[in-house]
Amino acid sequence: MINTEYDVLIIGSGASGGMAAYTLTQKGVKCLLLEAGPSIDFQRQRGLKPVYELPYRGFGKPGRLSHVLQANEFNANQWVDEAEAPYTHDPREPYNWVRVRMIGGKSLFWARMSYRLSDYEFKAKDHDGFGDNWPISYADLAPFYDRVEPIFRVSGRKEGLAQLPDGNFVDDTSPDAGALKRFGAAGQSRGMTVTKIRRSLGDGQFASSYNLLLPPAQATGNLTIVSNAVVREITTDKKTGLANGVNFVDRQSGRELHARAKVIVLGASCLESTRILLNSKIANSSGVLGRYLHDQFYISNGVIAIVPEAKDGKAPRGLMGGAGYVPRFRNMKTKEKNFLRGYAFDIYTGGTPDAKYYPSWGEELNRMIESHRGASIGTTIMGEVLPRYENHVRLDPKVRDAWGIPVLNFQCRYTDNEFNMAKDAVTTISEVCAEAGFEVLNGNDKMFPPGYSIHELGTCRMGANPKTSVLNKWNQCHDVKNLFVVDGSSFVTGGTQNPTLTIMSLSMRASEYLAEQLRKGDL
Repeated sequence: MINTEYDVLIIGSGASGGMAAYTLTQKGVKCLLLEAGPSIDFQRQRGLKPVYELPYRGFGKPGRLSHVLQANEFNANQWVDEAEAPYTHDPREPYNWVRVRMIGGKSLFWARMSYRLSDYEFKAKDHDGFGDNWPISYADLAPFYDRVEPIFRVSGRKEGLAQLPDGNFVDDTSPDAGALKRFGAAGQSRGMTVTKIRRSLGDGQFASSYNLLLPPAQATGNLTIVSNAVVREITTDKKTGLANGVNFVDRQSGRELHARAKVIVLGASCLESTRILLNSKIANSSGVLGRYLHDQFYISNGVIAIVPEAKDGKAPRGLMGGAGYVPRFRNMKTKEKNFLRGYAFDIYTGGTPDAKYYPSWGEELNRMIESHRGASIGTTIMGEVLPRYENHVRLDPKVRDAWGIPVLNFQCRYTDNEFNMAKDAVTTISEVCAEAGFEVLNGNDKMFPPGYSIHELGTCRMGANPKTSVLNKWNQCHDVKNLFVVDGSSFVTGGTQNPTLTIMSLSMRASEYLAEQLRKGDL
């Protein structure tokens, strides 16, 4: 493997790297894919234990990964060991960087929410004057959305909304709960639409790079996968300045190795790709590499309400059960005075509120919870975060990981725009609940810290101007033309939508362009 020069070397095996491998190999391109973690045989290596055999009864050792909501003793080996691969930030301004190092990457664990961006995101500056536009429009990416959605079997309902373009769906014809219909009717005057959650159905219960992208790529005979390969840096030819390979460390033996290729594709995830570029000391003539870090802010259980007719187990058939999604409705035809952009939220019915939401205890608390069993409506709010130059990552000069590679230091905070948006979301949803005849039990506008959504974006942004961006409209590096970055770091804005579908569509688009440039001999 080390003595072979491949056409393309891909770093990362998740949604972006997997899609690059899927697309390029079908074009006859010989690819080497490096993944920092192991390959997992889920049938053989995923054992089940009773809770009583676990030291902390499934909750995990306190403090080990307290900022990773999904981490516990049952899946402790699935998340990056932060003692081995740390990162740093000011304790007063925390950042949650959630990582997975194994074949398939974070696509093994994503929530499968699959929404398209619109020109409210691609051309956001044209709409409200803030920041920068993408160098592409929705029309440029729509044909690739059309092709990615059937691979992942995205379900949904077509609504004809400009801010949430329809897709190539498996039609979701399930009925809406009566409580959702009432909420939608009450919110209509504010521009709200309650639609179906758009979710990748995949192959049964699995929709990942691991089972939908990498196997077809390997079947072509054009893909070689090397696991446990921790990339240190991209190497360049001193005469031409072009990338010629990567230096990496074998995670298990500690051996330093080099692999060669004509073209490098970075799909290691937003922040890891940026870290590799910073360590490589390339692709930063603009000075914006690592800048404009943004995500979506999340508020879990932002508003909790009770449907009176559902109390005491008396809900008529069809009133409760099921969930919906309300896409952005703020700052579209009108202009809010306290914030730019907007928020979306999931809304789900039929749950039972947690005891912490009641101002009582003992028998009275038990009676209230029992009365409200199955009668609640809950929401998860996702708000757009503005990309700002000052929110950035850089290499920490004092801290290195287990392989001697400098780690990232985070400087990222939310601003009044996000705080005001969160307050508006909770206030507005509470008002609509009340207008629908629901009893509001709790409203919470406290956001989780940056990074909690696991939708980190923007540190290697696209743009038409090489002085203000790292990549061109094809995800190709301005400074190094045979280097492509195809993950979320290329985003200029993030919107409120989960980014994975867009990441894969951008990766497919960039990979097809790359293959054509190789065919013509221009790379």
